[in-house]
Amino acid sequence: MQFAQKNFHKKLLGRVGEKRAVKYLKSIGYEIIETNFTTDIGEIDIIAKDKDYIVFIEVKTRSGIAFGNPSEAVNQKKREKYKKLATLYLLKTQSDNANCRFDVIEVIKRNINHIINAFYV
Repeated sequence: MQFAQKNFHKKLLGRVGEKRAVKYLKSIGYEIIETNFTTDIGEIDIIAKDKDYIVFIEVKTRSGIAFGNPSEAVNQKKREKYKKLATLYLLKTQSDNANCRFDVIEVIKRNINHIINAFYV
């Protein structure tokens, strides 16, 4: 039971962070295309448009930094997965010639840190 409660709290914290990230992105002029784009291999938290770019955004939410910055959780394995997910999205939407980038948004309590071009394809 303890594990189920912890897992529920983690998912809830993640969803709250994603909603805050969407609100933030809209406030700086991004157009939200889709949230929680899901395939058999995983999920992209937010897909947005920033000027001429389609931006694939991973949101990492933490209640503190006792275990490091949230962006540190976007390791090489996660980046490779995100690249595959982005490719699937681009093929699905016939946008394979679009300019793209990968951003990470850290949500720590009430603070948002937007890392533009966090990693490259």
